[in-house]
Amino acid sequence: MRINRSLLSLLPLALFLSCQKGMVGEDGNVTSPSGNPVLMKVLNSSENSDLSSLMIFMEQEPDAQLLEDWAGSGVLHVGKLFTSVPGNEEREARFGLDKWYLVELEERLPLNKAVELIAEVPSVSRIQYNTRLSLGPETKCIRWTPSLHLADADRTPFNDPMMRDQWHYINTGDKSVSPKAVAGGDINVKDAWNLVTGDPELVVAVVDEGVMYTHPDLAANMWINTGEIPDNGKDDDGNGYIDDVHGYNFVTDGAISWQGPKDIGHGTHVAGTVAAVSNNGIGVAGVAGGSGKQDGVKLMSCQIFANDRSTQDALARAYKYAADNGACIIQGSFGAAGGAFHSDNEYAVENGAEIAALEYFRSKSNYPAMTGGLTIFAAGNETHPCSGYPGALRDNISVCALGPDFLPAFYTNYGPGCNISAPGGDQLIGYGSNMDEIARAMVLSTVPAGPNKNEAGYGYMQGTSMACPHVSGVAALGLAYARKLGKHFTAKEMTDMILSSTNDLDSRLNGEKTSPLVSDKMNLADYYKKMGTGSIDTWRLFMQIEGIPTVIVESGKRQGIDLSKFFGTASVNLTFLGVDVDEQTSGSLKFKHEPEIKFGKLFVEPEGIGSGKIRIRAIAGGENLGGGDNIGGMEISQEISLISRSFKSSNGGWL
Repeated sequence: MRINRSLLSLLPLALFLSCQKGMVGEDGNVTSPSGNPVLMKVLNSSENSDLSSLMIFMEQEPDAQLLEDWAGSGVLHVGKLFTSVPGNEEREARFGLDKWYLVELEERLPLNKAVELIAEVPSVSRIQYNTRLSLGPETKCIRWTPSLHLADADRTPFNDPMMRDQWHYINTGDKSVSPKAVAGGDINVKDAWNLVTGDPELVVAVVDEGVMYTHPDLAANMWINTGEIPDNGKDDDGNGYIDDVHGYNFVTDGAISWQGPKDIGHGTHVAGTVAAVSNNGIGVAGVAGGSGKQDGVKLMSCQIFANDRSTQDALARAYKYAADNGACIIQGSFGAAGGAFHSDNEYAVENGAEIAALEYFRSKSNYPAMTGGLTIFAAGNETHPCSGYPGALRDNISVCALGPDFLPAFYTNYGPGCNISAPGGDQLIGYGSNMDEIARAMVLSTVPAGPNKNEAGYGYMQGTSMACPHVSGVAALGLAYARKLGKHFTAKEMTDMILSSTNDLDSRLNGEKTSPLVSDKMNLADYYKKMGTGSIDTWRLFMQIEGIPTVIVESGKRQGIDLSKFFGTASVNLTFLGVDVDEQTSGSLKFKHEPEIKFGKLFVEPEGIGSGKIRIRAIAGGENLGGGDNIGGMEISQEISLISRSFKSSNGGWL
């Protein structure tokens, strides 16, 4: 039995940002299916108006004649939805962005009458309501407090003091996080950080609430529009946006905000997971936050929620802004509830402008290592057996959530449309007698600091909203590593590598998952083959980028690896010269005995939880090396990646 939603509503769950579908009532007012008014973009100065603008797909520029035809009808203004960028006109036209308009109506005009009126214009081929977006049920952030049980110091490669509580990066199985915590149930990033920690030329667009760009753990990694002079009220760079220094507020068409009474710090929390400044001696670390040397990826704040207000036009414009201003990844922890839409075509009917803007974003190449852009979204938190939209759209990556037990979180959506899983936290399996203690099973990150918010500026949230930025951060790290190696991929190739760089979950999905906090139980078999391709693994992604095969080995056990997969079926008869293990690999895997080769197999016994590379050398053509006075074979070698975990999938963990 899945968890009761009424119970979920009582928990401090970082719930999916949701959009409300509207319908037109007989009186002309736009209402939601429940009968409550759907607030849409107000058409005049009245703050109490229930009417809104419409997004209209038109074949031609609105002109004076068109407005004259509509004079007296209640239509006040017709204007372009998207801001055009010089030099991008051809691309904008390719995706039809030049044909979307915003129609503003008088308050007195019944909406159904407006639709009939506009539909009579021959050049209008599509009408879409400017749906109001809202946050889910009230979301709470639990403030960070010092841990009662600190993990081993070698768990934290950076000097960020709160990183010990970020199990989602390095899970040691610490029972003070959860009695059910599983060592290795994380994103396997620790050893990957030895290869790359970020790239300041890579920009991730955080499409969410506003990001607190002054946060001491975020400020150094915020994207800066160098062509804009802050707070002078002018569009200095001529891109159509005033004072867009760190991004833009598409709700208010003004400055980025995070201090509204209904703002929950969601955008700042998500941003911190992607790229809080790592190794700066304060707070937390980010997945792609750098090494404290100004080398983290950059965060662009594309604000689509302000004080629990938004409309669909803000979302569509944010995507285009991100594309036009250098972002190569869209990080979107929001969407409609699971089951609100049942197919891509159904979603497209009500969200055509958004889909056009997403396609435009994916067509832009804003990073040297990749052609195109990546769009990554949360799957949703309704325990629904399919992903919510827009994550479920075919070309978007949709992310499910795991707890520190390396099992599906109680709240996560799963099933069709879900592509991959990542840590999102699960408070229901936390340890302790109070909220501050059991919160450690959630995800720790940055939140707005100050007298009106969390004083410390750090807190715990949970949800697929928190799982999503882990995948965005890993994707950013992977791209940075590709660039470091001088490699280049298409966005589709990167997506393929991300979704196949995973650890198996299905072999663990048997029995029930329980919690001491609620009576409901999860039947884990319901999630079998429904959590995407598995749990994201940073090291595996790096090895795919390098082109090195990866094998999972189980810590605490001596095991043999068949070398025929690397040296051919005759490997049992080869003369092997030895196994080379570098210092980093030795320190990470902590072999009990030196790796050795017998009977065509590599025998290892790791005691550590980690990742590394080894090189196996052999002779091709005889038992001795040739050269000089000898006739013999040549030396050949193969590099193999090993990932040591406390668990091992039934297929041996082959990539």
